[in-house]
Amino acid sequence: MAGSAHGHTPAAWTGVMIAFIGFCVAGVFMVAANPLGFWAGLGIVVLGGVVGGIMRMMGMGQQKPTAEQLEARSRAAGAQASS
Repeated sequence: MAGSAHGHTPAAWTGVMIAFIGFCVAGVFMVAANPLGFWAGLGIVVLGGVVGGIMRMMGMGQQKPTAEQLEARSRAAGAQASS
C-alpha cells in the first residue's frame, strides 16, 4: 500500500483519533469496574466512525480512482512483474 494514499486523509485521521480516545476511555472504565463509563467509551468509538463517514461524504476522504488511474496501475503492475 505504499504506492497509494490509503488512510492519509483528514476524515481517516479524525475518525481514528476519536475511536482511539473511545477505546482508551472504555479501557479505563473497564479496569475501574464502571459499566456506564465503559459503554460511554464504546459510544465514543461509534461516534468516531460516524464522524469519519460524514467527513468522507463532505469530500475530506480519499477519492475513488478514475478508470485512467486504474488502467495505469495495472500497466505498472504488469511492467514491474515482467522485470
